[in-house]
Amino acid sequence: MARPKPISGFPEFLPADRMVEQRVLNIISSTAELHGLASVETRAVEPLRQLTRKGEIDKEIYVVRRLHAEAGDADELALHYDLTVPFARYVLENAGHLQFPFRRYQIQKSWRGERPQEGRYREFTQADFDIVGFQDLALHHDAELPLVALEAFERMHRDLGMPPVLMRLGNRKLAQGFYAGLGIDDPSAVLQRVDKLDKIGSDGVARLLTEQLGMDESQTAAALALARISSTDLSFADEVAALGVQNPLLDEGIEEVSRVLAAVASEFPGRIAADLRIARGLDYYTGTVYETELVGYESIGSVSGGGRYDALASDGKNTYPGVGLTIGVTRILAPLMGRGLLSANRSVPSCVLVAVDDEESRPAANDVARSLRSRGIACEVAPKADKYGKQIRHADRRGIPFVWFGNSIKDIRSGEQIDADPATWEPPAADLTPGITTAW
Repeated sequence: MARPKPISGFPEFLPADRMVEQRVLNIISSTAELHGLASVETRAVEPLRQLTRKGEIDKEIYVVRRLHAEAGDADELALHYDLTVPFARYVLENAGHLQFPFRRYQIQKSWRGERPQEGRYREFTQADFDIVGFQDLALHHDAELPLVALEAFERMHRDLGMPPVLMRLGNRKLAQGFYAGLGIDDPSAVLQRVDKLDKIGSDGVARLLTEQLGMDESQTAAALALARISSTDLSFADEVAALGVQNPLLDEGIEEVSRVLAAVASEFPGRIAADLRIARGLDYYTGTVYETELVGYESIGSVSGGGRYDALASDGKNTYPGVGLTIGVTRILAPLMGRGLLSANRSVPSCVLVAVDDEESRPAANDVARSLRSRGIACEVAPKADKYGKQIRHADRRGIPFVWFGNSIKDIRSGEQIDADPATWEPPAADLTPGITTAW
């Protein structure tokens, strides 16, 4: 069999990198649970017709079918491209068993058939936070989820040495109200094109607005002026007012941005900014929207995003408005690890390799390992009863810092060897689990 080639856009991490991913996932899940969010998991597939209802995503969807599917089979299925649409369906199906506001986090893979590039993959892991209400949901939840996400990012920065982030805050009501105040009949169409600002620049967006939507020069200039407003404090409201556009929905959006910005900035100053170019491309967002970038690595693109969706989940009688925020775990980690900027300092969780004198003494070595493991010390027994030098080299290649010989333990980095009892010996705290190495 020929050596297989990797499939573009489907990243697979080596063990040391996978350890970094697991540490990140542990930080995310523990932070979510500290804020009272419950873990859920949904199926990988949804009806294709359901997935194509939300936003400009249909060309990127992976369709799933049985090899011998026949005409008349059940609805065509597709892999979900995010976790929000499946979650909306989950809420509708289980509403009678949930307590509202329902607070959820979910960590799973998603799939999109887009062109692979750094920061964009066809298979990727996402971590979602959502709070969903019954019929209505208070605005303060729009500030609560950024607090959860920013706390997780701060822990990654502090504990793993990852770059800090800047969350950018926008509002669909603000933007739509502004465009309506300009006399534009289809504000959503403008939003979709302004959302491409990072990809094609101001000139490109201006062409789309004039050629595709028929906006005049003054309308286009005003739309781009709004998109250039950014502030870490409430001064953004004065900049919007200076543009001279009036509309009740615009006023409502300004008030919402002000309240969310003030609440989040009070706990994480410098980590959030009002940025009125932020629109989000999916059409289920109705109010607050978020985008987050790694400071110094903005070229990777948005690593976290989301927003308010007032009508995503509805059964025709009851509505379940919500607010959600996603952290793109793969989108963050794959570029950093691919550049050699982030990894673990060993490829195995083992802290100790228990040496084997000969095969007759393997049961005694297993007893030592069992004693260490009972106290939470990860270890493994040498695969062969080689000369001690070879067993030490085996541990060194795997990054294992300690080797156990009979009644002693050797730190193979310093060469220090001391008498030890497997029932009481403790490694230094820094060696108990693999450390994270960075090269910023």
